[in-house]
Amino acid sequence: MGMTNFESEIAGLIIESLNLEDVEVKDINPEDPLFNEGLGLDSIDALELSVALSQKYGISLRADNPDIQNIFSSLRMLASYVESNATMAEKPG
Repeated sequence: MGMTNFESEIAGLIIESLNLEDVEVKDINPEDPLFNEGLGLDSIDALELSVALSQKYGISLRADNPDIQNIFSSLRMLASYVESNATMAEKPG
């Protein structure tokens, strides 16, 4: 299944906030892991991404959230979480 518009938006935010110079939105498979063997992000990236998502969508992604590994498991999971929890004017839909 292809990427939704909102998944594309989140992918763009990942690339922009983490300065991933050699990655384009179309290069990110929404089902692939964001960490390790997938996009190769690390815990520092997760922290920076959490801040960017918080600023743009008003969501809180804390390291002590028991679902944090699930939420960050793939672009699709992350976009789904943000879509469900966004509180800012840029809320999707």
